[in-house]
Amino acid sequence: MTGWTALVLAGSRPGVDPFAQAYGTDLKALIPVGGEPMVARPVRALLDSPDIDSVRVLTQQTDRIAAALPSDRRLSVERSGATIAATLAELLANPSTRYPLLVTTADHALLDPAMIADFCAKAGGADLAIGLVERAALMARLPETQRTWLSFRGGAYSGANLFAFGSATANSAIELWRSVEQDRKKGWRMIGALGPLALIGAALRLRTLDQTLASVGRRLGLTIRKVELDNPLAAVDVDKPADHQLVTAIIEGRA
Repeated sequence: MTGWTALVLAGSRPGVDPFAQAYGTDLKALIPVGGEPMVARPVRALLDSPDIDSVRVLTQQTDRIAAALPSDRRLSVERSGATIAATLAELLANPSTRYPLLVTTADHALLDPAMIADFCAKAGGADLAIGLVERAALMARLPETQRTWLSFRGGAYSGANLFAFGSATANSAIELWRSVEQDRKKGWRMIGALGPLALIGAALRLRTLDQTLASVGRRLGLTIRKVELDNPLAAVDVDKPADHQLVTAIIEGRA
């Protein structure tokens, strides 16, 4: 195998999930979207992608998630850690982990092979790559959508729930991930975690995102690359009822 290993994060936070309950389940990954459990959609897109050699789904509820997925020799369902950061740290520290790694989430219901091909082509060779969509592109496609935007000189970006780890050296970025894990929807706190220069530069629009990532990369000893996706729908995940309605309308051709 010479392609990518894909990780699909399908874990749950402790306690009751009102969003999942509203759709008749206790697990967000099993919320029905387009007539099937949500997690099945990104998994199928990854299995259909010629760039992906194997797919590893990480969850605390392995049996229940496995029952929602297709049978494929390239697919495994494995127990995850308590948090995303803990799960990734353990994987990157494991000498048997195969690189490069593509990381996405169970709520990336619009993921398709074209997005995956675009991301892999642009992310290859970086220690860490972050998938993003520029605001103007998404607003042109979905002018009423609400997203979390990180603003820099030259543009504002929303995350696309696509990450690449080129080697185990990317483990130095996991501590940064830990610091923003609970605030990933709060743009200013995320920027602040990158350091005071990043925060000031973003607030005053003095730095581009590329300059900010280069600075953080030097601090961590990594090459960090932004990957701007061609399809703006890459920034649309299913994180709340309005997202569910929007993604359902897109799947049905109504949006």
